[in-house]
Amino acid sequence: MENNISSSQKMGTMPIGPLLASMAIPAMFSMLIQSMYNVVDSIFVARIGENALTAVSLVFPMQMLVLAFSLGASVGANSLIARRLGEGKREEASAAATNGFFLAGMNYLIFLVAGIFISRPFLVLFSQDAGIVEMGTQYLTIVMVASFGMHIEMMGSKILQATGNMIVPMVSQIIGAVTNIVLDPIMIFGLLGCPAMGVAGAAIATVIGQIFAMIFVLVMYLFKEHDVHVSFKHFRPDGQIVRDIFKVGVPTMIMNAIGSVTTTGMNAILMVYSSTAVAVIGIYFKLQSFVFMPVFGLTQGAMPIMGYNFGANNKKRFMRTMNLSLIVASIIMVIGTAIFCLIPDKLLLLFDASEQMLSIGTVALRTIGFCFIGAAGGIIISTMFQAMGYGFNSLLMSLLRQLVLILPIGWLFGKLWGLDGVWFAYPTAEYICLLVFLPIAVSVVRKEFHKKEEQAVSGPQPEA
Repeated sequence: MENNISSSQKMGTMPIGPLLASMAIPAMFSMLIQSMYNVVDSIFVARIGENALTAVSLVFPMQMLVLAFSLGASVGANSLIARRLGEGKREEASAAATNGFFLAGMNYLIFLVAGIFISRPFLVLFSQDAGIVEMGTQYLTIVMVASFGMHIEMMGSKILQATGNMIVPMVSQIIGAVTNIVLDPIMIFGLLGCPAMGVAGAAIATVIGQIFAMIFVLVMYLFKEHDVHVSFKHFRPDGQIVRDIFKVGVPTMIMNAIGSVTTTGMNAILMVYSSTAVAVIGIYFKLQSFVFMPVFGLTQGAMPIMGYNFGANNKKRFMRTMNLSLIVASIIMVIGTAIFCLIPDKLLLLFDASEQMLSIGTVALRTIGFCFIGAAGGIIISTMFQAMGYGFNSLLMSLLRQLVLILPIGWLFGKLWGLDGVWFAYPTAEYICLLVFLPIAVSVVRKEFHKKEEQAVSGPQPEA
């Protein structure tokens, strides 16, 4: 039992540098693997043809919506569990984990129904090309109807990360990614006796990878001891715990759902210029994951540390974690910007880019790449808000960046300077958002830790 206790207590005692490295590096590695299989998936789809790549790009916003619900519930549970462990309330942390798995199941049921009924109507909104609509419908239906693997695996991984266990989530991501990469060419092109299924094969490979990852996480829960205990014996959803999860989770859902809306809106703006422009933005989202995913892995390690130390009222460790995370994220983003600016043509040729795609995509990647450095600050600030239970602030950041700024700026710049102007919406929105929320973040940290200091002097206060 002592080993179990120390696995979460290390977040309050271990030196921040080694602690963040031990927590973040496995997550960063797993997210890089995740990025690799996303890119490999699109590379194989591009071999079918540009229409296939356009179809997958058009359904990407709906995939983001599925991810938004899954990530929202999981991040909400992660934040709550880390704070409760920091406060020494292990039973409440375990109850939060059990309710988290319940919410993951509810999310799956939503998208099971959605996948059956709205896949084709969604595609028809953006294309009248029968081939694009058919391929997109096949892909979207499969990844939504069979999304249970993603929902359960994500919740399980985030719960374990809240306790300081980063290895099981890393291995589960590797299992899912490797499975997908191996099955992609087999199912898409019909190798080793498997029928050639094209875009549908890519979708099936994706969900099989998610299911294998889910199985691994569940096995680890059954056969390993953890700081939180999940049990459905006599289980009934706890309204207060669900509300606490949703306090951070719903803003996270909406933030990512807004990303889906933004991508859908950007697809509509770009479709006015050409379907190739839509394929380019789809390629961008795949490629930028190599830059953003390691930063998101970093935040997976940083958020439970910040949440634990916020709960334990240790401002010094909280701020050290945030500052170190910001430095590392900025370094990653500078490297990403350099790559996108120096070799955009080489990146595009991975997807069999035509001359038209090279012409459009080179400008797009170089322009959008300038948003990366500003995004580093925005991501770390948003993570800090979530760790402290300020999910609504993260939501406001996302609303400002993606709805208030990106789409209107993209439309306006397109009117003023054509397609090349549309790409400038991304860096413009990113830096405006950072300038607005940086002083808000400083104010929140000062206010909350001052409040905790006053409570420590006056004695414990009842929870609101």
